[in-house]
Amino acid sequence: MPKKILKRYMPDRQRIREIKSLEFLGERLHAPNLWHLNRRSVSRAFAVGLWAMYTPPLPWQMVIAAILSIYFDANVPVAVALVWITNPLTWVPMYYFAYLVGTWVLGLDSFTFTEFSAFFSIETAWSLGAPLLVGCFTLMNLGAVLGYFSIRWLWRRSVRQHWEFRKLRSKPLNSHYLVNLSCRAYWKLLHLHHADKL
Repeated sequence: MPKKILKRYMPDRQRIREIKSLEFLGERLHAPNLWHLNRRSVSRAFAVGLWAMYTPPLPWQMVIAAILSIYFDANVPVAVALVWITNPLTWVPMYYFAYLVGTWVLGLDSFTFTEFSAFFSIETAWSLGAPLLVGCFTLMNLGAVLGYFSIRWLWRRSVRQHWEFRKLRSKPLNSHYLVNLSCRAYWKLLHLHHADKL
């Protein structure tokens, strides 16, 4: 998982400091370990952020993500940024999906999307009761597990590829070495040497 991509899209410290709902956390929110980008902190942040993202419609999702980040020593900006996936533009389809999951788990009939979207708002969400809560709880835990293990796998894969590139870059180009390369490694090597010439 390239750090440059994460740094490009995650909010900086100043932006997090300006979120009024997080002010009560004080300096605990700005501990250096909570801002490091490494496999452990980012995978935990994805687990925390994707878990908090599907919290039933509450205005405290960022607060939940920040508190859990502190508790689990996860990267705060990544966790808080993931919560923003649920926003006024995405609420209806995301919570309708959670509602469908809940009705499926409980074996109940469900509204159509049109009926749901006409009815749904933060104020009316709680009246959907068990189907929405069960669906959200299911997706919260599923998202946390998938997010955690997916990021760890992607990060490990990225590091492994980086080391392969470094090994390929250090090898001299001779016919014996090229014959023993796999096709994929051969094309990587050609790409590296082409990039070096540019």
